[in-house]
Amino acid sequence: MKDYQHDFLGFAAEIGALRFGTFTLKSGRQSPYFFNAGLFNTGARLDRLASAYAQCIQDANPAFDVLFGPAYKGIPLAAATSIALSRSGVRDVAYAFNRKEAKDHGEGGLVVGSPLVGRILVIDDVITAGTSVHESMRIIQEAGAEPAGVVIALDRQEQGQDGRSAIAEVTARFGIPVLSLVTLSDLIQYLEDHPAQGADAEAVRAYRDRYGVASQA
Repeated sequence: MKDYQHDFLGFAAEIGALRFGTFTLKSGRQSPYFFNAGLFNTGARLDRLASAYAQCIQDANPAFDVLFGPAYKGIPLAAATSIALSRSGVRDVAYAFNRKEAKDHGEGGLVVGSPLVGRILVIDDVITAGTSVHESMRIIQEAGAEPAGVVIALDRQEQGQDGRSAIAEVTARFGIPVLSLVTLSDLIQYLEDHPAQGADAEAVRAYRDRYGVASQA
């Protein structure tokens, strides 16, 4: 695990975006941890989050032309990540986002910001059922652009209905990489580095053993 990933997990836990206990997920599963990117809700917090996104993108170095943030959570993520990439001296990156409903007056249209041209990198918080990603792919393809990949904060490395993770399903369907700031394996390593959270580490390992994708079980 890289330093920025360790720092990201520590900061997420510090502000309560990453919590441990018993949480009922939308799937009905009882999870021993919960991640809520919505709690990166101040300028300083969003700055830390965007810096981690920028570092992940720099490390993976995907070829792309525009960042795209799906409404609504992806909007501040894409904007802040473009700022972080510019500030780091990597490049001045264009970004865009979609409206939930097309506007029929003023500038009109569904997409706000940069035109969707070339290769588009989607910035989102997590992938669960993949609904947001599918909608983003439709918007990108209808604009005549090409998806370059997706970047998310956390890969739960968890089985979906067909035994694959939602990320594996997206990769297989669209032929694009899905990058993540951290994975469930990183989270377990982080907990193992903090002996006081031994019980949390044991609970998360047990959850992975039960629900993790085959390569991670």
